[in-house]
Amino acid sequence: MSSANDPALHRKGLLITAVGGLALSFDIPLIRSAHGEFWSMLVLRNLSVFLMALVLWAGLNFVLRRKTVLVPGRKGLLITLFYGVNSLTFMLAVFNTTTANVVFILAFTSMFAAILSWIFLGERPANATLLTMAAMVFGVILIVHEGLASGNLFGDAMAACSALMLACALTLSRSSGADMGFVPLIASATSGIVGLFLLPEGGLVVADPVYILLNGLVLLPLAFWCLATGPRYLSAPEVGMFYLVETVLAPIWVWIVFAETPTTQTLVGGSILILALLAHSLWQMRSKVRAAKAADSATGLPFTG
Repeated sequence: MSSANDPALHRKGLLITAVGGLALSFDIPLIRSAHGEFWSMLVLRNLSVFLMALVLWAGLNFVLRRKTVLVPGRKGLLITLFYGVNSLTFMLAVFNTTTANVVFILAFTSMFAAILSWIFLGERPANATLLTMAAMVFGVILIVHEGLASGNLFGDAMAACSALMLACALTLSRSSGADMGFVPLIASATSGIVGLFLLPEGGLVVADPVYILLNGLVLLPLAFWCLATGPRYLSAPEVGMFYLVETVLAPIWVWIVFAETPTTQTLVGGSILILALLAHSLWQMRSKVRAAKAADSATGLPFTG
């Protein structure tokens, strides 16, 4: 039985991606806490992620006594490109709009993934997914309209671009079926290397580098590996939905630490996104259980979900 109809594998995918989403929710608060110049932060954050990826890769090879592929095949290279652009546009969004705007717009990743899976993988979204998309489009319009009024349109656009790049990476990962766990970690080096050539004359300018290093060496490798492994067990839209954990928690962490309060219109748009995604996620989980029961009934096997 494939992971699509196996409740045990589905639960495993849910657990892995949930851990990744939780770890990712601390990304923006730690970026803000470091108080650094943009290119300096990009270099420290991304190259520390790349360094940890190499350490983990070497450790796995030593422990398992087999070679683990960092970037599987041509699709892996293309996915690396998508993750690399995603990393750059995400940082541009963080520095040019509010935390709430960034994470609420990034919540649209799952809907981008659903559209791309429909076009390129032939996985037509269910009617419930199409209704969810419509609600989310309305929520994003509210947020972007607020960004236009407040002068944050560039940051909002970068957040939308980041969501699209991430959806492309997740969809390709799903279609390949290969282990892409290390790909987003390796991809972080691309924008990090670009940042090296654009540093200010005095070099790195970061007031509290310990925060960005904690982020790059611990939390982001964990988050990226979990979320990149998720498509082995879940559909691309489902994995995209676990970025909802960051959508909910990141603005809370930033509000607690920096007293950055989202505007009313952003909160309304974000609430629409969150409620639509929650309803859709619950519907998908119930559909998985019903499909598993139907498959087991057809084969005469008892359902063990």
